[in-house]
Amino acid sequence: VEIGESVRGEDVYILQSGCGDINDNLMELLIMINACKIASAERVTAVIPCYPYARQDKKDKSRAPISAKLVANMLSVAGADHIITMDLHASQIQVALVEAGAAQIYAIMTHGVLSGPALQRIESSPITSVVVTNTIPQEEKMKSCSKISVIDISAILAEAIRRTHNGESVSYLFRNVPL
Repeated sequence: VEIGESVRGEDVYILQSGCGDINDNLMELLIMINACKIASAERVTAVIPCYPYARQDKKDKSRAPISAKLVANMLSVAGADHIITMDLHASQIQVALVEAGAAQIYAIMTHGVLSGPALQRIESSPITSVVVTNTIPQEEKMKSCSKISVIDISAILAEAIRRTHNGESVSYLFRNVPL
């Protein structure tokens, strides 16, 4: 990785999706962060809409790694001053509302990974709509499943970047989402 212009004394924002070929993308992000720090960037912020290994945030077996923490440590050692991401791991919620008499069911999730037979299961389920964000690309999934709806997170990330750049509170966004 080579930074094509001077970043000396600048605030640098590096956007890396965290999806696709996760390990290659993570390594590329770490190298870019380090290259900017070596080139004397004032601050480097990693903007990672879908945080790699976020679901591995606790030990579930005696010798299992806590990979989410390892990724955070690697980002810090590489030189990231700030990390902007969406929805670090939250507990899974079981949608079981049909038996309770629900007329419509909406599933809302931050990252629509939807791997394996997920799209076919959603299409044949009683779920009315699955709303996901575009922290990872969703175009192909929307073509395969008519029940997928996508919310664009670019305005939220842009506002988080603006607030970080201006030294303002990012936690404000937890209560006031820009539309």
